[in-house]
Amino acid sequence: MELEMRGLAMDHNEVVRQKLTEKYLLNELESEQRDEFEEHYFECPECALDIRAGSEFVESSKVILGHLAEEVTRVDGVDDPPVEPGDKCLHLGPISHGSGYLFVPIWVWGGCNVMLDRFEASAAVEIMERERIGYLFAVPTVVNAMNHEPTVRRRDWSKLKCMLIAAAPISEATALTAREIFGESCLHQGYGQTEALLLSFMGPRQWFTQVEGSNPLRSCGLVMPWAELEIWDEQNRPLPLGQPGQIVARVDGQMTGFWNDPEGTRERMVDGWVLTGDIGMIDKNGYLYLLDRAADMIISGGYNIWPMELENAIATHPAVMEVAVFGIPDPRWGETPCAVVVPKSGRTIDVAEVVQLCAEQLGSYKKPGRVVVRDEPLPKTPVGKIKRRELREPFWAGHMRRVAGS
Repeated sequence: MELEMRGLAMDHNEVVRQKLTEKYLLNELESEQRDEFEEHYFECPECALDIRAGSEFVESSKVILGHLAEEVTRVDGVDDPPVEPGDKCLHLGPISHGSGYLFVPIWVWGGCNVMLDRFEASAAVEIMERERIGYLFAVPTVVNAMNHEPTVRRRDWSKLKCMLIAAAPISEATALTAREIFGESCLHQGYGQTEALLLSFMGPRQWFTQVEGSNPLRSCGLVMPWAELEIWDEQNRPLPLGQPGQIVARVDGQMTGFWNDPEGTRERMVDGWVLTGDIGMIDKNGYLYLLDRAADMIISGGYNIWPMELENAIATHPAVMEVAVFGIPDPRWGETPCAVVVPKSGRTIDVAEVVQLCAEQLGSYKKPGRVVVRDEPLPKTPVGKIKRRELREPFWAGHMRRVAGS
């Protein structure tokens, strides 16, 4: 039975009002005071918060979130698993990024925030065990680094309640290894952007399971019941379930625009919908799949190839520590995938094996035209995302544009 995504939407304002009523004891306020409070939160879009948002491909911008949108991002999902007084949350990255969304809820419920000024895998796992960390936010590259830390498998993770993984797609190999090391019950995954939160989420029972018609291990969660999500084509027309296209969203936790950038706002907002710039798909059971960034798509011989599917395949190679895939010029096909791989310590990688692995799992037309093996870790942003563009640029030197035709 197909799932009507708009039918999942509910009046989230009412949900938030209920949470705010409990949080701020609104029932104890005089009527006039309560009206003033609700007007401040629900009817004052000009009372807004600036958040610096940026990625490897987008210049840092100020995203405007109204008070309601900001409160929504704080109250959604902080009750599962419940925070108890004394619980500790480790911040492995800047609190201006995803980790910051855990900071206030942990503090409000009597927990303790533990901050690190930089991420280093051995130090992180040592602090996690010593401080008996219960919560943390981690991007997939950080999870992968901790998975391969030499002492991680002999440490005690019994106090770890929630490792929230988000901000980038996680490979099956990284997710399954993390489950083996840290335990299944603590792993959660979410999807959203500074521009629109929270769009999908799943806990371990929805993630590591078998669902007919779905592949939860490759998804980024179930669409949140109060989020309106659609998949649009290049003409901004909704696509049916199961078809890939751009993920667009309407949710209370979304921006009202970019500060002093009306052109940028028009490019990212259409009739109240936020265009995420991500390519994805929704299946009949409500699982959302993040296929890749629209800007990263490789067009090779007329075929659309998503770097992430090659990265997932290559990550299953037992000697691969890290991998990044991007398009490079090709005189015959216009573009061809290039895979840059980093071997695990003490291991070697056979380039032919990597190409054959992709051909077997994805088909010959998707195999990389070039494989580069490097010993240095892949370059990353301050929040731990791999800088594909930095790896890609040298291959496009001398070309007028970063796409090619055959």
